[in-house]
Amino acid sequence: MKYFIITGTSRGLGKSLTEQLIKDDHTIFCISRRQNNELKDLAAKAGINLYYFSCDLQKVEETERVMEKIFTTIDFTKAEGIYLINNAGVVEPIHPVGKATSTEIAMNLQINLMAPMILSTSFIRYTADINTTKMIVNISSGAANRPIFGWGAYCSSKAGLDMFTKTVGFEQESESNPVTVISFSPGIMDTEMQSTIRQSDKADFKEVEKFIEFNETGQLRTTEQVSAILLNLLFQGSPENGRVYDIKEFI
Repeated sequence: MKYFIITGTSRGLGKSLTEQLIKDDHTIFCISRRQNNELKDLAAKAGINLYYFSCDLQKVEETERVMEKIFTTIDFTKAEGIYLINNAGVVEPIHPVGKATSTEIAMNLQINLMAPMILSTSFIRYTADINTTKMIVNISSGAANRPIFGWGAYCSSKAGLDMFTKTVGFEQESESNPVTVISFSPGIMDTEMQSTIRQSDKADFKEVEKFIEFNETGQLRTTEQVSAILLNLLFQGSPENGRVYDIKEFI
């Protein structure tokens, strides 16, 4: 039995990952503010255990309680692999620093950086004595590697997430039952986040016309394509602990 914990499963990449993981010998724990009934129906028809946990990832204690509930459900004696995919993320606020509110900045960092750190901490703690395949995947972004006008919070949170990945990977090298931790940058995808970006004011986001062009010229990858590539890396590849992967390496 393989167990998967995935955040942000109501839509986008998280939804596609969950769809592709609905198969024999998989149990899936979905964490999001909204449930996706389509996924629940697919899992029910396939006879797969899929659990939904409603959670506000901005709230530390709530996030920790969800992980506690999940790990009381996992049968470690049957676990052939336990995976955490930190997928939930937001691009907002799309404003130059000084125009964004403190609340908006805090929200971005809590969802994009703090929540993955807290979830990863719980994952490592609960699986410390378990000798099986254990992986954490942090969904990153090319924005982690360059400054983008209007994306101060997003660029910073994703850069922080990549450094967290590298640090935890380094720490796990000395553990007897290590967790493999990687970041994966999926590139530009056809998601609601991209729609939000295209609706930005040019005064707030100078690259808005380029992102409109990405959509109009068919340069956006589908979430199904990206999911297949990521899952192939996890199951068929040998991910290097602490490494930041980019989808461009695989296409």
